[in-house]
Amino acid sequence: MTAMKGVFLPGDFTAVLRDVEVPTPGPGQLLVRVGASGICGSDLSYIYRGHKTHVGQEGAAYKGVVAGHEPSGQVVETGPGCRRFGVGDRVIVYHISGCGRCSNCRRGHMISCSDPERRSAYGWQRDGGHAEYILVEESTAVPLPDELSYVDGALIACGFGTAYEGLLRTGVGGRDDLLVVGLGPVGLAAAMIARGLGATRVLGVERSPERAAHARSLGLFDEVLIADDGVAEAVDEATGGRGCSVTMDCSGAAAGRSVAIRGAAEWGRVSLVGEGGRLETEVSDLLLHRQLTLYASWVTSLQAMEELAFRLVRWGASPQRLVTDVLPLEKADEAYRLADSGRTGKVCLVPSLDR
Repeated sequence: MTAMKGVFLPGDFTAVLRDVEVPTPGPGQLLVRVGASGICGSDLSYIYRGHKTHVGQEGAAYKGVVAGHEPSGQVVETGPGCRRFGVGDRVIVYHISGCGRCSNCRRGHMISCSDPERRSAYGWQRDGGHAEYILVEESTAVPLPDELSYVDGALIACGFGTAYEGLLRTGVGGRDDLLVVGLGPVGLAAAMIARGLGATRVLGVERSPERAAHARSLGLFDEVLIADDGVAEAVDEATGGRGCSVTMDCSGAAAGRSVAIRGAAEWGRVSLVGEGGRLETEVSDLLLHRQLTLYASWVTSLQAMEELAFRLVRWGASPQRLVTDVLPLEKADEAYRLADSGRTGKVCLVPSLDR
């Protein structure tokens, strides 16, 4: 097989399927047959709706490659020098390939690689997972446990990693209750992971009635509140006026971040993981006098992603539960429209091969 289908994002609210060559692995590279590839909110915000990039990272814009930075699959060929993975191994792909030399890369945080010439993201600057095969650096692959599906792996590849890192920074555990603001895929992941980490109570806040209903159906939340003008009072009522010891904003909106800060208990910890927008808050009464600690994190490390995959197995948790739509590559345009509607849970693409 020398040709395959790949999905491209022109930046005009469409997803286009094109024929591309099946790559050949070079030194230290793996050819992975894609089992599933998730659609991420950053794909929508920064590529699908129009090509742009994060402030301060103007060189990291979409380069017209095969899209998708949340792949998992099975190794079908290895290049010279590969030592950890072999043909037949199931893997999750960490979505950034870094220089491997800077301090961030050495800690496994290739997302923060400091070498702009060497840093490249799958689906942004190098071909990603919305295809039948993907060429990956062996250094960016982590094992996908046999107990988890390829769709599970695709969710771990970014969204679950983001939620996990945000919760690890706060040290959430059995003494804590958690408020999650924004119940898209990352917010739902935060609830599932928090349950595994031992949080005693998990509350959710969401403005979309469809997403709120989906969150309730999963059984991960003790209560889901609608983000309307009375949400602050609703959080007070649900917590007896105390707030939650840990809160997490996954909305990426100024209003959502305000709810997360307002909903934190005294001496509480606030985790900010939602991309974009601004943080607007009163400082003295809301932050200083209540002794709050704010944490900001961007995705996670290679090591934490691997740790999370095996923890999910131990907890008996399946990320695939959060998925509302799985479509073949041939329906990529429909899949992106569904994801962009904001009314669904996670949307994944699965190549039309025998999986």
